[in-house]
This record gives sequence, C-alpha cells and structure tokens, in this order.
Amino acid sequence: MDSDALNTFLVVHRRGGISNAAKALHRSQPAISRRIALLEQELGVPLFERIAGKTRLSDAGRVMVPYAERAVAAAQDAENAVRALSRDKSGPVALAVTGTLAGERLSRVLKRFAKRHPEVDLTLRTATSAEVSDLVRRGEATIGLRYDRDRSRDLDCGQLFSEPLQVVCARQHRLAGRRVARLADLRDERWIAFPVVPGRREITAAHVFALFLTHGLGEVDWTPVDSLTAQKRLVEAGLGIALLSQSNAAEEMGASRIATIRVGNLTASHDVVTVTRRGGFLSAASRLLLEMIRTAYGGPKSRAR
Repeated sequence: MDSDALNTFLVVHRRGGISNAAKALHRSQPAISRRIALLEQELGVPLFERIAGKTRLSDAGRVMVPYAERAVAAAQDAENAVRALSRDKSGPVALAVTGTLAGERLSRVLKRFAKRHPEVDLTLRTATSAEVSDLVRRGEATIGLRYDRDRSRDLDCGQLFSEPLQVVCARQHRLAGRRVARLADLRDERWIAFPVVPGRREITAAHVFALFLTHGLGEVDWTPVDSLTAQKRLVEAGLGIALLSQSNAAEEMGASRIATIRVGNLTASHDVVTVTRRGGFLSAASRLLLEMIRTAYGGPKSRAR
C-alpha cells in the first residue's frame, strides 16, 4: 500500500468518481480504475460503491479516509524535509484562511513576507474554519488561520487573540453611537448574519440567537447574507443591524459609514487561532511566515493546544 495508491483513493473520493479523478490527476480512467482495484485487492474489501449512478465510499472506505490522509500528508512531509536540506527559506508555503480573516492586517503580513522572501512560492486559499482545518490536516495547506480551536488530535492550535464583537448599525439609526442598557432593547431590530452552515464558525444567526437565549430572550428577526461585504452594505443602507468583530468593521467605522450601538450587558468575543499539523514538517519559510503572523496579530511566539 503506497502513498500514490492512497492519494488516488482520496482524489476519487473528493472528486466524486473515477472520471473526475482521472482529469485531476492527468491520468486515464482505466489507469485510475486499475489503481483502485489493486488497492481493494490488497485490502480485501471494496472501498467504493455505486449508488444511484454515483460513486460513494463503502463502510471500509469511510474508515480508510483519515488514515489515508495522514499517510499522504506524512509522505509529503518527508519529501519537503529532504528538499529543505538544499534550500533555506525557499520552496512552497500554502496558507489557508477563513474568508472573513483575509483582511488588511493579513494583507500587510503577506506583502511584507513576499517582499523579504521573493523566492518562496506563497499561495493563499480562503475557506470556512472547518475547511481550513481539513486543508491543513490533509497537507494541502501548511498553515491555517481560523476562528476557534479545533479539537482534533491531528492539529496544533495557537491562539492569536480573542477579538471583541460589537453591534453595528447605519449612521442614521436612532441608536447610532448610543448605549442601551440591555440586549433586550434590540430585540425588535432586524439582524443580518451569515446563514447557519455546518462547520462554519463565522458569526451566524445561531450566534445571535444564542446571545438572546442566554439573556432569557427569544429568537429575533434576521436576514441571512452569505457575504461579509454584503452584510456591511446592508447595514450602511439601514436595512438591519449586525454583530461584527472590530477588525471586520474597522474600515467602515474609520470612514464613518457605520456606527456602533454599545450594549451594557453584552460581552461577546471569538478566538482567532493558527492551525498547523501536529508533528508535521514546517520549512524555514513556513516557520518565518508563522512567526510574522503571530507578531502581527499579537499572539505568543509558541503556543499549542
């Protein structure tokens, strides 16, 4: 059972079939089918089933996935470690970031890193927090930046900071720049938030509802908006209020396009953390970028869960 066979198995799973996997791996369909057949023969069980014309994992395939991911990532680590012997502060570095964290502060870090180390092939992907962890776990990203700690034993999480959340509204809102004593005073407002998506840790309607329920209040009216930029534009237009982190609202606040409503009995925040694979190889360039991120975000130089 070699890493190529395991990688082929994972690509068939992620791409949903032999045909799509063949395109992704630039191989023929018969070659992919043969690779899977040999792996199944070696294991003595089928890894896939055809259900309603679609390729699905069998029970054995589902058990196989996390082990295959670790093995393929470890093989990539070995290759990277050997290559790093002849290259100092060079090579590829892949960064995966929750979309709403890909803001001005991160942009400054990446610009500074690219200027200092032009020989490094730096790539950036945005995803939900759960997807960021998956990319790091599979070895497709070297470093992750997401909300809240991942409890997986395969990952190390280092807290950068705990970011306060604030209620924002349009400048012309009757409560703009004012303070209310209780969250209950905002019960009748229309809230704007991300729709609830499994694995997403951005500020969704569920966060807002949880705050109201914690204070003994019922659910509130809300509008689902699957874009942070769109949320802020709707708030500016006076079509609702939202619960945003300070960094996500900083640009609009600085330009006086939105305002805050201070809430006396509201204390809310969420953690921003770095994610790396436990025991995984980090090149010199990866370690440099990680330290730059920690410094820029005010986190400790080394802190793992």
